[in-house]
Amino acid sequence: MSKSNRKVRILVSGLTLALLSMSAIAAEPAWVTKSNENAKLLLNVLAKYSPESASSLGVDGYDELITDMSRDQFEATAKDTRAVIAELEKRLKAESDPKIRQDLEILISTAQDQLRSAAINRKYMLPFTDVTRLMFGVVRQMLDPRIPKERQKSLLVRLEKYAGLAKGHRPLTELANERLQERLKANKNLLGPYKGQVEQAINDAPALLKGMKDLLAKSELKGWETSFAALEKQLTAYNEQLRTQVLPRARADHRLPPEVYADNLRQFGVDITPRELIAKALTSFAEIRNQMNITAGLIARERKLPSADYRAVMRELKKQQIPVDQVMPLYAERLTQIEAAVREQGIVSLPSRKAVIRLASAAENAQQPAPHMSPPRLIGNTGEYGEFVLTTGMPPDASGKSLVFDDFTHQAGSWTLTAHEARPGHELQFAKMIETGVSTARGVFAFNSVNVEGWALYAEAEMQPYEPLDGQLFALQARLQRAARAFLDPMVNLGEISPEGVKSFLMDEVGLSEGMATQEMQRYTFRAPGQATSYFYGYQRLMETRQAAEVALRQKFNRQAFNDFVLAQGLVPPALLRKAVMQEFVPAQR
Repeated sequence: MSKSNRKVRILVSGLTLALLSMSAIAAEPAWVTKSNENAKLLLNVLAKYSPESASSLGVDGYDELITDMSRDQFEATAKDTRAVIAELEKRLKAESDPKIRQDLEILISTAQDQLRSAAINRKYMLPFTDVTRLMFGVVRQMLDPRIPKERQKSLLVRLEKYAGLAKGHRPLTELANERLQERLKANKNLLGPYKGQVEQAINDAPALLKGMKDLLAKSELKGWETSFAALEKQLTAYNEQLRTQVLPRARADHRLPPEVYADNLRQFGVDITPRELIAKALTSFAEIRNQMNITAGLIARERKLPSADYRAVMRELKKQQIPVDQVMPLYAERLTQIEAAVREQGIVSLPSRKAVIRLASAAENAQQPAPHMSPPRLIGNTGEYGEFVLTTGMPPDASGKSLVFDDFTHQAGSWTLTAHEARPGHELQFAKMIETGVSTARGVFAFNSVNVEGWALYAEAEMQPYEPLDGQLFALQARLQRAARAFLDPMVNLGEISPEGVKSFLMDEVGLSEGMATQEMQRYTFRAPGQATSYFYGYQRLMETRQAAEVALRQKFNRQAFNDFVLAQGLVPPALLRKAVMQEFVPAQR
């Protein structure tokens, strides 16, 4: 819940996220055990100031604790983080094991990034908390069927504390408002939330409240009703306060200060400037569009369509919408077909167990509109795995208009989404870390979107040649969308295109539905500015590393061995991954 812990929060993300560090499944190497002792220093700071984040990762002993919002924690958090950095640097000087040294460098870098990010946001931004969305996230995480029943009972204690019914606690809604007013009084020049963000928070609140109540009603918990009734009343009043007090002073301009946006990119793993990113992405967009027209031409000739333009062909293919009751069987079939191709072509090693795919609830659609992977706890995992969550639409906007997606519920579009979110994408990425075991530094603290999403987009590309022509066209469309993200996100934040321009471009040139284009525009402007660029950049860095390995090995390059090696590294940054590939993988293959 603390902004200073951005790198280890489970984001929207969709995001999509890191996995396991301390696995009970794999035998833990000695270096991992020692590295995890170092990581506990940073975990302890996280747990102290954001116990919800710690318990979501799987850290024991924090399930009943909640973030202390009774006072400003900025200085205290910074002081403790600086002390941890000093101790980690001391241990780095004395450490000789290269892997442990790498992990220490990851931990130090993460802590320094947290300090820098917290200071930048403190300098410019007014703290705005969408308490309803935050509460839904906690309830959903605690009542996840993968969480042991005994742990789920801790939610009752948390609900009492959030509602201010427990001794020594006041309602979270009151405390959130106090912190906002406190910062506003300290610096009247701080930027408030973007108007569109506040409007969406207000519009999503009913679906999120209903989602919380449904989760609690379906759970086996007893005695939640009193606390939830009080919390529901408080949240309703808080959201009305957002409408009457926060919305009128919300900023009309979505753009962030350049320093804040640049920090966002760095936190998500993008280590080049927005201008460099735009230049790379514009070139790739044009090249991918050319490939799409070639593939669309083949489909048009095969099916005798009136136009061979890629946009017209996609519109025709998207008419093949699947009835709601057949969507899940279709995705199960796609997964089976993809896995067969993976094994036949020797792309990567697969687990013997089945992957999990499910439809999102209305509340999950509101919290995170894009399809995503829901990860299990990251520490202390005893065999739980990730879930591919298929979302179905956007919650109503300020006018009450609801937008559905037609992007994932047609035959051709199901191939690439399955490859990205399930196998050989995120689900396999997470499963490999569970089964092989990686250090906390690599599984938790090294996490950023470039690390995670780079693999999933790479997985799409690995599967594209083995899909039918219509599936290949939408695989290219997905890559076109990621290239568009990498120039539209920085452009809209630099003021070079309007949010409405972003939406129309995505609908007209990329072929997205209005619902999908709307949630994309919201992602760039207020849900997670900068995050959407990480897919394109992560894919480029991973392909760069693979090509370097291929040049070094030539005929000795083994694709399956390379992909297995990459997954076994955990979520190391691109530079460290390339170093491991060139210094470990390449010599071993020779």
